[in-house]
Amino acid sequence: MSKDGILFDRIAFIGIGLIGSSLALSARKTNSASHITVCDINKAHRDKALELGICDTATGDFIEAVKDADLVVICTPPGVCGDAAAAFAPGLKEGAIVSDVGSVKQAIIHDVSQHLPDGIHFVPAHPIAGTEHSGPEAGFAELFDKRWLILTPPAGTDEEAVKKVSTLWERAGSTIEVMDAQHHDMVLAITSHLPHLIAFTIVGTADDLGDHLKQEVIKFSASGFRDFTRIAASDPVMWRDVFLNNKEAVLEILQRFSEDLTFLQRAIRWGEGDKLEELFTRTREIRRDIIEANQA
Repeated sequence: MSKDGILFDRIAFIGIGLIGSSLALSARKTNSASHITVCDINKAHRDKALELGICDTATGDFIEAVKDADLVVICTPPGVCGDAAAAFAPGLKEGAIVSDVGSVKQAIIHDVSQHLPDGIHFVPAHPIAGTEHSGPEAGFAELFDKRWLILTPPAGTDEEAVKKVSTLWERAGSTIEVMDAQHHDMVLAITSHLPHLIAFTIVGTADDLGDHLKQEVIKFSASGFRDFTRIAASDPVMWRDVFLNNKEAVLEILQRFSEDLTFLQRAIRWGEGDKLEELFTRTREIRRDIIEANQA
């Protein structure tokens, strides 16, 4: 396998939103695929993918989409990954690789694996990248540049298949980390899922205010609230599925957050400024660590 040559003769993307279109554009840019097929039940998405040159062919037929595909990438919301796998699995050729881009791993591994026939290699993946925009028109090849890509291959997964998926993402600019699926779900519950839940809640609280006060909030939005609205503008279907499919980890982290919030409430109520300052000093250090790790 050459460093710059074709990795896969045919790649099929099941669902074509922000992540799928960005990876497809990267695969085109890096000459990683000879032929790219998009399968999406939304005809407007298929037409847009063709119009933008994201793919060579587009179809709403799952079996047709994966015919002769060397790599199939599931880019649907987490809650329907299993249904998608059930639909395309009968059309897979022996030795094909199946991957995904979901931000929940244990549930997707469970839902997808049960439908894959013997001789198929499943290499779950999660790119730590995104924007608040969705749809094929939102994609761009540089989305994954200098971002982490986490692979969570189940025990016994073919090493060559893992290497090929890893190489595809490395060409997209990602830094690869291999991680246990359960550990992944706990880490992402604190770094991604809880912040999104908080953002949805804060913006929802603003939306529940009286009309006059809500307009004032919008008019005088400071950077903090603007950041929350950006996060809260993320795909509602995808995030619904994330919370329902990573329920245990999210609830555990949410309970810890609730306890910490109670601590802050007491400190504010009793004027304990030293406790507030100590916490704010510690959290400031986290920000500096993130900047040093080039993740700002």
